[in-house]
Amino acid sequence: MAWFRRGRRTGAAATGRPVSRADLDHLEAFVRSRRGVEAFIEPRTTVTETTVILIAHDGEWTRRRVDSPEGARRFAHRLAIPIYDVRLVGYPQRMRDFNARRRRTAGGPAAG
Repeated sequence: MAWFRRGRRTGAAATGRPVSRADLDHLEAFVRSRRGVEAFIEPRTTVTETTVILIAHDGEWTRRRVDSPEGARRFAHRLAIPIYDVRLVGYPQRMRDFNARRRRTAGGPAAG
């Protein structure tokens, strides 16, 4: 019984599927339909592949899987938007504010 196998990954990160065209189209449409969009690279974990989160000027955001941090940088460069590593800079306050507003309007717990 081998519990630990070298090089074997499990979960979503094990799929190794290529990034879908639909995901890239969604990200591009988000950038083109909003202003002040910035990209943040989220690192691969044991559960998920590398993702990029796009955050607009008002804090609205979307997240999709990308093939690698380099792929995320190429995407951002192609669309001329700034890109950051979320491990270094964290998430912007406007995203947290947007999430709090959304929770309040969705009938979630009231902020006090």
